Amino acid sequence: MDILETDAYYRRRRRNTSCVFFLFLVPFFVATAAYFYLWTPDHRPSIMAAGVKAAPTLILAILVLSWNGCQSVLRVAGGLLFSAVGDCCLIWPELFLHGMGAFAVAHLLYSLTFLSTRYATHSSSSSWRRILYLILFVVGGVFYVYLYPYLQKAPDSALLTPAVGVYIVLIALMATLAIRTRQTATSLGSLSFMVSDMMLALQAFNVMEPMEHGNTIVMVTYYLAQLLIAVGDVTVVESTDDFAKWKRS
Repeated sequence: MDILETDAYYRRRRRNTSCVFFLFLVPFFVATAAYFYLWTPDHRPSIMAAGVKAAPTLILAILVLSWNGCQSVLRVAGGLLFSAVGDCCLIWPELFLHGMGAFAVAHLLYSLTFLSTRYATHSSSSSWRRILYLILFVVGGVFYVYLYPYLQKAPDSALLTPAVGVYIVLIALMATLAIRTRQTATSLGSLSFMVSDMMLALQAFNVMEPMEHGNTIVMVTYYLAQLLIAVGDVTVVESTDDFAKWKRS
């Protein structure tokens, strides 16, 4: 098989793989639609509510595991599993710190994944990207300063205030490393995650009046973020495997 035939073969293979992957995403879209259909502003915390909220993220975790193998438990799939734990915890206001801790672990796993050799062939640190990295951390720092007076008013401010600061550093680091990969889906997913968490923080810490569609904005950007990160990870693995096979052919 010559180079042109090999290239055409792997292009067809990637196209077929994309179609199959999209079909595997159907349960995610169904679960997401179910969440928005069932959620109401005055819903009470319950195990069922936690399950409905975490279902889309769990489905993505299972999809990444089945697609990329068990090693992804310590990578993106693991991040999705910890995110599902965070989803469940945030159903109960008294478990807010536990949920934030679960999401912090998720960001650490995402960050480690974006530093792995699978993403190394795609990574880059051009001048404009370095400026973007700086902007992300500056935005995070300014946001924390803005939140600080409201965090001090919280009942558990002694623990919450430094915990939020650490969390902001972790999510900014995750977004920076995601952009470094030069993967469009991964980069957009990380930025969407930051937008979702900022909107959640503004509402959770009473910085702004409750918005009519506040939860919808938070959850749409959140589910979109997890979807893009999962799709980006599967895409990277597929392209890395195809490149290795192309070299051997």
